[in-house]
Amino acid sequence: MKIAVIGAGNMGSAVVAGIAGSLADVEIAVSNPSVAKLDRLKNRFPSITTTASNTQACVGASVVILAVKPWILPGVVDELRAVIERDMPAVVSMAGGIGLDDLERMLGEGCSPALFYVIPNTAAAVGESMTFMAQRRASGEQVSAVTRLFGACGKAVMVEERMMNAGMVTASCGIAFVMRYMRAMEQGAVELGLRPDEARQAIIQTVLGAAKLLEATGAHPEDAIDAVTTAGGLTIRGLNAMETGGMTAAVEAGMRAAMPAGRQS
Repeated sequence: MKIAVIGAGNMGSAVVAGIAGSLADVEIAVSNPSVAKLDRLKNRFPSITTTASNTQACVGASVVILAVKPWILPGVVDELRAVIERDMPAVVSMAGGIGLDDLERMLGEGCSPALFYVIPNTAAAVGESMTFMAQRRASGEQVSAVTRLFGACGKAVMVEERMMNAGMVTASCGIAFVMRYMRAMEQGAVELGLRPDEARQAIIQTVLGAAKLLEATGAHPEDAIDAVTTAGGLTIRGLNAMETGGMTAAVEAGMRAAMPAGRQS
């Protein structure tokens, strides 16, 4: 199977890394106007093909992944419309907040390939993304193919399109939210006396451990918190201080704020 990835920015490069690092049987062509970005990818993954031409990348591809910013997407779709109409590859858009109806309008009448709206996160680069996907007109074979591609980047789930914005905020925006928490923890640890490198490694391992513990046990986070919180102990004092500072309310408010305007439902 050949796929084309249009765009080699942070997200496009992360997806290429996830797929190229796991699926040796997938031929990947990547296009981008920046030769430097293409060269970095080519140096890491010599088997991929790189080009500055979007249309050239799509020749012979059964899946075209549009890894460009939302404001760039209309121009790219317009450029590729003739190729898509002729070859009918599955078209995957990773432009956040632009749904399947929007993509359909960009393609215009007479161009009706299988469409996918896919939101991964940057952990795709290390095979640990949480990816949400929705589709329109896709065959079972196409769904399996796209699920396999993004499954190589981590965990991928197909959902109703109405859930995509919530998924984007939780997993795609959410990776930045988790990292901001980790940054705050590092600042606190340094204030308490750890060196920055010591603090960072400890926090990375602690977050990894917490995630793996919940995954392995299926426990609710609050039950796992109770397991390490004793009456009158240090942990509950820390948790209460964080809640007094508005931790839960701030996280919930941040997630609501990250929802695309007019699409909270």
